[in-house]
Amino acid sequence: MDSVKEIIKNILSEYAEFFGVQPNMEIEAIFDDEKGHYELLQHGWIGNRRVHGIFLHLDVKGEKIWIQHDGTSEGIATELMAAGISPKQIILAFRSPREREGGIFAVA
Repeated sequence: MDSVKEIIKNILSEYAEFFGVQPNMEIEAIFDDEKGHYELLQHGWIGNRRVHGIFLHLDVKGEKIWIQHDGTSEGIATELMAAGISPKQIILAFRSPREREGGIFAVA
């Protein structure tokens, strides 16, 4: 599972680098290998509006990657599969269990 965690960290790091160039906005990649918790957090200002929130949130539980939140336009599952991870290892946790049934991804 260490290679899966490395793939996740590489993808999140690429996103952090890409989105980290916005003025008045910070992107933080948060990695917890021990608990299998990975997030990309954004915070800063857009004009007079405060922005703070999770952009991506993935958890590794057993042999599965649980995508808790995906704020990307393409979907991080696509990038995980392009990196060699089977769709049967990926759970779209932001969808209800009923919505997950019958798709290419793991149900739980």
